[in-house]
Amino acid sequence: MRAAPAIIRLERLVRRLTRGKHGVLDIAGLPSIELTVAGRKSGLPRTVSLLYVPEGPETYLLVGSNWGRKEHPVWSVNLSAADHAELHSGGERFKVRVRRLEGGERAAAWQRAVTYWPGYAMEARLAQPREFRLYELTRL
Repeated sequence: MRAAPAIIRLERLVRRLTRGKHGVLDIAGLPSIELTVAGRKSGLPRTVSLLYVPEGPETYLLVGSNWGRKEHPVWSVNLSAADHAELHSGGERFKVRVRRLEGGERAAAWQRAVTYWPGYAMEARLAQPREFRLYELTRL
């Protein structure tokens, strides 16, 4: 997606101006979070802003769509190697347990994700044959 770099820069600006309370997606009426996870090789914290699917007051569903690109997003590689991560949402930071969804759980979560944000279906078509990684993050 050609607009992705501009949106990412705008996201960083909005997050900085609001001290992390809001992002571009929030302004558009969609829920977003900042995910911080250790780099799988460096161990250094890596932060990225993401759309999420609310699964309840303590649970977040993340979809590794990468804007429909053919490769998995780097954050998903790091998250796959982690047991825990940190979320920043609404000005609050908190730890979460990370669980990658597979099989039937993944299929059910995918249906919920596409129902919540139909754009994921378009991105999945663009990314074929790659299957998006899905993660359940539960607040600790």
